[in-house]
Parts: sequence; structure tokens; C-alpha cells
Amino acid sequence: MYPMDFEEFLWASGNESMAEIIKDCFLKHKPLGQALHRKVMDQFRLYMLIGGMPQSVDAFIRTRDFNESDKAKRRVLKLYREDIRKHTSGNAVRVEAIFDEIPSQLKKQNRHFKLSSVETGLRFDTVKDDLFWLSDAMIVNNCYNSTEPNIGLGLNKDITLLKCYLNDTGLLISHSFDERDVLNEEIYKKILFDKLEVYLGMLLENMVAQMLVCKGHKLYFYANADRQDKNSRMELDFLIRKSDITSRHNITPIEVKSGKNYTLSSLRKATKKYGKYVTKPVVVHTADLSETDEALYLPVYMTSLL
Repeated sequence: MYPMDFEEFLWASGNESMAEIIKDCFLKHKPLGQALHRKVMDQFRLYMLIGGMPQSVDAFIRTRDFNESDKAKRRVLKLYREDIRKHTSGNAVRVEAIFDEIPSQLKKQNRHFKLSSVETGLRFDTVKDDLFWLSDAMIVNNCYNSTEPNIGLGLNKDITLLKCYLNDTGLLISHSFDERDVLNEEIYKKILFDKLEVYLGMLLENMVAQMLVCKGHKLYFYANADRQDKNSRMELDFLIRKSDITSRHNITPIEVKSGKNYTLSSLRKATKKYGKYVTKPVVVHTADLSETDEALYLPVYMTSLL
């Protein structure tokens, strides 16, 4: 079962009308306006912190206490560990090491999962079943490199280069800190009010992955580290395919931007090189909706509508 999505979280917290307004603005490509956007982002940050685990949501709605929510999430993390030890036979130690490594890997700039961080000299063939088990158990969302952003993302999948996201961003927050203790409420408040910028990028990217998976998308990204041709050197956070192929332009490149100042060099390169395959790029950010000839700038809470 997937975590509760943002719309379900709004329903649970008594904000049913907000979800309909978001949908309407998305369909019309219309901004919500400064006041309403700020209000929705406040709810979205709360959702990101609490997560979509029903136990955590219920605990927070009943008590309005981040500590109670955190305790509920840590119980889920404990169950994950018990499942790993119970169901992964002789590989439990390695699977748990991969699980523990996820937060530090996501904190890195390119977020690629480096097996050498788990064990020196570790090869993909050795751990591929471990990674697939974590994905099949719906503990993680694996995102694979597609070597060509064209109509057949799966046909060009490089399974040896991947990103490994936790299935729920609220769990990621609790998992990122010492699991033996309840996370200090002050930490939650700092994240809530954008005072811990060092974590915002990984949290937003994990959230976008979570929302895309809940929508039914398979996760792909594109990375090309060509040292000879700078025009081919680029990385795109996500690639999603339209469900109905009506033209060659059926791949949407997505970049997730947590800051206010950013560049779009990879999106521009991708549009120029793969223009016959890609639709207008989407920039997922924390600001309100806007659109230019170059890209659609989408507030992060609209990701699930893609």
C-alpha cells in the first residue's frame, strides 16, 4: 500500500476544498496567488514532515504533536527492520546496510546510490536482488538511469546506475536522524520554516519521487557525464512518459529546484538535443505556478497531477 498522498492528507486534516482548488489551477495553468499558495505550501510542508503513513498522520491530527508523529514513524521503521531480518535470509545485514545508507546518499548533490559506501568493492550483481527486494517490499522507490530520453525509457534502462528514495518522506526525516531517540520538535519546526536548507533539496526530490510513484509513474532519470562534449553533458532529475502516446513528444523532463536561484542548463540542452522526443520541461519548485515558452514552473504540491 502506498503512503497517503497529499490530497488524502488534506482530507484527513479537514481541507477538502483546498484539493479541488489546486486541481482547478493546475488544469488551467493558473497560479493560486500569493496568499493561497503560501497557505497550501504550509500544509504541504506539514505533510512532508509527518509523511503519509496512516499511523503518523493519525497521531499528529489527534495530538498536534510532532513527537507523537515521530514515535509512530519510528515504529514503522522498526517494522521495516524486522521484515528485512525476517525475509532476506542470509543477506539481512547487507540489506539493512543499504537501507541505512539511503539518507546520506540522498544528501549528496547527484544522489546516485554508490555501492562502495555500503562496502568497499561491492558490485551491482552482488546486491541487485537486495535492491529489488527493498523495492518489491515497497520500502524504497528505485529510480533508474535511462540512457536515452526517448519513447522507450524502459528499453534504455541502465539498472546499474540508480537513485534510491525512501517510500515516504516523513519516514526519511525520522530515518535521517538517530532512530533511538524521538526527533526533537525544534528540528521539525526548523524544517517547517525552511531553516534547515541543507536538507530541503533531498526532501523535495524524495517527495517528488514519492508523488510520481503514487500516481503510477515508473521512475527514471537521465545522466550523461560526457567529458568531451559539453553539450551532451547533463542530468535530469526525472523523466516521465505520457500514458497515451499521441506523438513522438511523449517524454516530460522534470527538474526539482529547492532554492530561489537556479539554472536550467540541463533542461535547455535536453530540449535542444532530444526535442523530437520531449514535451515542454517541468520545473518543480516551491514557488507558485507560472509558465514561459521554455518551461512549466510547477509548485511541488501539484506534482501528483502530472
